[in-house]
Amino acid sequence: MHRRFAFLDHPGPLAFAHRGGAAEGRENTMGAFARAVELGYTYLETDAHATADGVLLAFHDHTLDRVTDRRGRISRLPYREVRQARIGGREEIPLIEDLLGAWPGVRFNIDVKESAAIVPLAQAIRRTGAYDRVCLTSFSDLRLAQARRAVGREICSSLGPRGIAALRAAAGGGGYGRLLAGLAGSGVPCAQVPIGFRGLRVTTRSLVRTAHAIGMQVHVWTVDDPVTMAYLLDLGVDGIMTDNISGLRDVLKSRGQWHPRTTAP
Repeated sequence: MHRRFAFLDHPGPLAFAHRGGAAEGRENTMGAFARAVELGYTYLETDAHATADGVLLAFHDHTLDRVTDRRGRISRLPYREVRQARIGGREEIPLIEDLLGAWPGVRFNIDVKESAAIVPLAQAIRRTGAYDRVCLTSFSDLRLAQARRAVGREICSSLGPRGIAALRAAAGGGGYGRLLAGLAGSGVPCAQVPIGFRGLRVTTRSLVRTAHAIGMQVHVWTVDDPVTMAYLLDLGVDGIMTDNISGLRDVLKSRGQWHPRTTAP
């Protein structure tokens, strides 16, 4: 299934710079993304929020409070105010459209954080022609379905929470043929999962094997420890998202699995 999507057409395992590589710089900043691209990353992960007047930002939190020198909920503030905020007191919050335009050879895994971001994101993808360079994801099944529809054509996306729960159930035992058939027929080419959730193991050899049996890739977030990275790669996962972008690069290099970008940004 994954071969249908140009987004996933790259030698694996896929290395994702989570928020641009938050462990090595100010998360979700042009500087962080630029460093990841300089290191050879093809895949950048970011988040989508929209201001009260519909300007689409690459920013993780619902509020400015944690990482900027301003306060307030982004969805309730006009862009003229949000643009004054500085991440780490220094860098502006980037527009997703600017990211898509800055590195036309780079692919973006975009987590849709609020419903208000759906239409601006679809518009940004259309304006930049980035259909093959974007994978949509969300912690809301409804939001993810709405985002797919808003784009207006087939686009790579990950399973939502219900799909992941179904995949995990199917991996845990027999009798889930219909469930697996539904997942296989969904047109969703990848499952993006944590190692564990609320004390339950999610990423297991059985889950990876089950996903692969229906043509689905498994990407694991957010993994910063090199030993854990190697363990997951031994399980056969297809991608890892990390804040520790130098660490993941080194692990993949040591295994002969590092495939950096070779073309100019």
